[in-house]
Amino acid sequence: MQKEHSRYNVARIILIFWCLFIGVGALGGSVCMLLKPDGSLMGMQELLPYFQVLPFSETLFQDFVFSGFSLLLVNGIPNLIAAVLLFQKRKSGAVMGGILGLTLMAWICIQFVIFPNNIMDNLYFTFGILQALTGLAALIFYKQEHFIFERGDYPNVDNTSDTLVVYFSRMGYTRKIAYETANRLNAAVYEIKSTETTQGTLGFWWCGRYGMHGWDMPIEALQVDLTAYRKVIICSPIWVFGLAAPMRSFCRMAKGKLQRVDYILIHHMGASFTKVADEMDSLLGLKREHFYSIRCHVGSFRENKQSATISSSVN
Repeated sequence: MQKEHSRYNVARIILIFWCLFIGVGALGGSVCMLLKPDGSLMGMQELLPYFQVLPFSETLFQDFVFSGFSLLLVNGIPNLIAAVLLFQKRKSGAVMGGILGLTLMAWICIQFVIFPNNIMDNLYFTFGILQALTGLAALIFYKQEHFIFERGDYPNVDNTSDTLVVYFSRMGYTRKIAYETANRLNAAVYEIKSTETTQGTLGFWWCGRYGMHGWDMPIEALQVDLTAYRKVIICSPIWVFGLAAPMRSFCRMAKGKLQRVDYILIHHMGASFTKVADEMDSLLGLKREHFYSIRCHVGSFRENKQSATISSSVN
């Protein structure tokens, strides 16, 4: 079986590079400063007068000892610790690596004040930006890929029920809402599956293409008799401010086959997406009874206050 592509692993490896690059460089620089406090080992003798603009310069900046220890404790050892945590694939490594990118930027900002403009400071400030952004990406991807879903956590899902929850889910968030809803209502569950690539980074961009154009996306043939259910609850993610392409295709297939319908829309914004619900009404040829808008932020859900509670949707 082919191993599923991990965006977190890619971001983690890149962040390890930044942590080692910054950490080893800071370690080497601090050792040079401590071995030769006058800065001669690094050719920095002429830079010491620039430190005179800093507070306590008469005691802390007569040589590079304090600067060497500061570089070691701020940028050296912490980056090496973050690299170890990232090698262990721990979430704290991504958090620490991203914070250290911001720390490097703050460090370079001080150097912007002390020294004349130079290419090294500009380069390292850019490195700090890249490290911080990579840390943020690694953290987001970690949360996405460690989004826990266990089918056994929903014992009340009942395939003999006259209520059906239909969903499409690329990352797993909509699936979780669908199963929670089915478990609460003792309903059956059916997953819509696309025949196109929807997983991983390639799937993200491919789905975005469909979302931007408002296209239908081909889906597998339905293996469920929709006419057998008294009520269908459709759970769909939002793609590029619109209805997810696979669910648009499902709505066209389901036209004229549903008796009663509710919608649950999952997204990352604060909008209610009423226009999406109106589009679903049009595609199905059926007016919805209830409509729920749920904001999902990397696994944390919050229902939009414009709707009633989901648990009251089936009578």
